[in-house]
Amino acid sequence: MAQAGRIAGVELGGTKCVVVLATPAGDIVAQETVRTGNEPDAAIGAIAAVLDGWWQDGGFDALGIASFGPVQLDPAAPDYGHITATAKPGWRNTPVMPPLAARYPVPVAFDTDVNGAAMAERRWGAARGLADFAYVTVGTGVGVGSIVNGAPTRGLGHCEAGHMRVARVPGDTFAGACPYHGDCVEGLAAGPAIAARCGRPGEEIAADDPAWALVADALAQMIQALACTNAPRRVLMGGGVIAQRPELIARIDARVRALVGDYLVLPARDYIVEPGLGTAAGPLGPIALALESLD
Repeated sequence: MAQAGRIAGVELGGTKCVVVLATPAGDIVAQETVRTGNEPDAAIGAIAAVLDGWWQDGGFDALGIASFGPVQLDPAAPDYGHITATAKPGWRNTPVMPPLAARYPVPVAFDTDVNGAAMAERRWGAARGLADFAYVTVGTGVGVGSIVNGAPTRGLGHCEAGHMRVARVPGDTFAGACPYHGDCVEGLAAGPAIAARCGRPGEEIAADDPAWALVADALAQMIQALACTNAPRRVLMGGGVIAQRPELIARIDARVRALVGDYLVLPARDYIVEPGLGTAAGPLGPIALALESLD
């Protein structure tokens, strides 16, 4: 891998953007937070102002951008580097990578925020040594970074497993909360879906509330599908919902094993685990992406 002294990264989230400067070892030396808001020009301008300051004060050797999605990841597409069909007001069809890449004569990597976090976990966290794994974040949405042969999956687009539809638990009539698909996994298990189902946010719902069994079932069905298709050797689960209810991991693991039955042989332990980097996986995601561009 080419030697690099400083790496810049942009983690663009739906609420805030974290701009980071780090070493190739993953040590963050500077970090700034920018409000995402509903005006892309203002947010991207503020991001550029932070990066410009670092560029003038010693520069950086590569830039990684990890964005909320969906995004266009095909370099041959005319809208490569754009956010596409997002429900976030103001951001649909917004160019994110092009205006930033044009400012700095360095390699630029662009991917989803969850793929970035997954690659950070592979480089520094709970997926070290693994070429095939999945990173699942359950928060405002359900995002999945599916890593196969050491790289995020490609094809029609990036992984959108959070929007797959799953079998409903008999008797559950909740319509779901996804604006696109209603009762997809995200519409059943993300934070807003839990709040819509129960009438209050997840942090106010008791651990023994029956709603958690429904959340675990939807997520387990999604992971079973991943196990049968991309065959991850480990699944990392994070995000706000899991952070509030970490006991869900054991519940989901047990349900996945029941769904798989004797057909697939899953690791006896440490198959579904918490991320090793914790909340640092997000900001380190674009750093990991940028380092991949230098490999």
